[in-house]
Amino acid sequence: MPVHGRRVGLSAALAVLVATSSLARVSGAAEPPVESEATGDAAKGRLRYTLDGIEVRGNQRTVDRVVLRYIPFEPGDVLDVADPEIELTRFRLLGTGFFSSVRISLRKGRRRGAAVLVIDVEERNTIIVENVAMGIAADEDAEGNSEPITPYLGVQVAETNLAGTGITLGAGIGVAADQFALQMRFADPAFVGSEWAFTSSMHYIAARDFFGIKDVSFESPLLELREVTDYAVVSYSRFGGTIGAGHDLSTSTRVLFDYGLERVEALVPTVASHVRGHTREPIDFDILPGASVLSTINAALIYDTRDTPFLPTRGALGSIRGTLGLEPLGSSYGYQKLEASLAYWWRLPWRHVVSLEGQVGAIAGDAPFFEMFYVGDYTDLLPDRILGLNPDRRQPPNILGTDIVEVRYGNYAAKLEAEYRIPLYVGRGSVYGIDFFTGAGLYGVATSRDFEDPPTGYEGAARAPIDLTYNLGLRIETYVGGFSVAFSNLFGLLPAREGGRK
Repeated sequence: MPVHGRRVGLSAALAVLVATSSLARVSGAAEPPVESEATGDAAKGRLRYTLDGIEVRGNQRTVDRVVLRYIPFEPGDVLDVADPEIELTRFRLLGTGFFSSVRISLRKGRRRGAAVLVIDVEERNTIIVENVAMGIAADEDAEGNSEPITPYLGVQVAETNLAGTGITLGAGIGVAADQFALQMRFADPAFVGSEWAFTSSMHYIAARDFFGIKDVSFESPLLELREVTDYAVVSYSRFGGTIGAGHDLSTSTRVLFDYGLERVEALVPTVASHVRGHTREPIDFDILPGASVLSTINAALIYDTRDTPFLPTRGALGSIRGTLGLEPLGSSYGYQKLEASLAYWWRLPWRHVVSLEGQVGAIAGDAPFFEMFYVGDYTDLLPDRILGLNPDRRQPPNILGTDIVEVRYGNYAAKLEAEYRIPLYVGRGSVYGIDFFTGAGLYGVATSRDFEDPPTGYEGAARAPIDLTYNLGLRIETYVGGFSVAFSNLFGLLPAREGGRK
């Protein structure tokens, strides 16, 4: 939902900042001017006032302390009306998802040079659909043509402001052929009244994954298959959870930590091989057969200056995330994982929006395959994973004719993507905004072996596992959440591969 915000300069000694989401354009009348003798900077155009207090208005359900948690100012502070923290504060309040509009203004205080900071909010529905994914999982024939097989569905819902306290309760379910996932989560942004957030989650996943590039041969006498498949199938389950904490470092920056523990049960083929390039090789499933334990410590640093979460028109979102699989804490998998991403949005003079996003990641050690980088998470032409499920069996389309078709999971990944967005509708009813979007990018996913021992049969630039991706569709912000209707997965069903799966 685009947010259109601007500063309104007043010839009197007051500046009023107004923020609304795309359901309403920026509007608002100026408060009565505050006479200023706070500092000599006023004569130079710098307006500063001592805060007598902070007043929250319009919050029918949300308690005051939830709003005040996101305000970096306190009574007694000297407030510069040109301070960028004011704009970041209204963006942060909009980013909570509790409010459809936020207005920050000043009114006259008890004495000359003093003012009261007024936060006017308009609340919105906070029982939302966070994510819906549905489509048709596909297989491939010997020539690389897609063959739709079974539907899949994933839904996540949450109450993000339980009883006006800011607490989030969420749940999700994913269903595909012979696969099921269930997830629950809890988050309190001010645990027991402190400045620390508390998070926890639990999940159960019963899934299958499909390995092998071409001409796959495998034996798995304990696995029941309802169909004849050209892939080596791994059946596995995961049960566990996380517990964590977070803290705001500034209005736009926060740090998160959590510890994850889960039990993994895997049924792996006793023997399996495939043709990689032109050479037959054994398949490495990157998971331990039988029972194992995954114990991890995770940390993330997040920087967010977007004007709204779903359809931003300006600002940036960046993150650095690290994961350690710790054998001293009982993990059967010892590895290190580092991911970084940065996205930026610009609003053009004709109100269209351009964005540029970059991602990079690397893994060292022995991570299980479900913690590795999946090619479908980087190309828009294959479905993403759904709550840990991966129902699709296809290789990427391989528009550039490289050895990307030899990769399903990798230790290294990178992506650079640009997007152009056109607002089609802005309203105040059940639909807040509709944007058309189109985007394209370049991505790569590789294993360590792709660098050390590339697949045979590829020469020159074709040995770089990279490819193009593209997408177009609609993004719709509604009363119950934001939705993307994308057509890229349909394009992925079209024959586009250089070479076939034989």
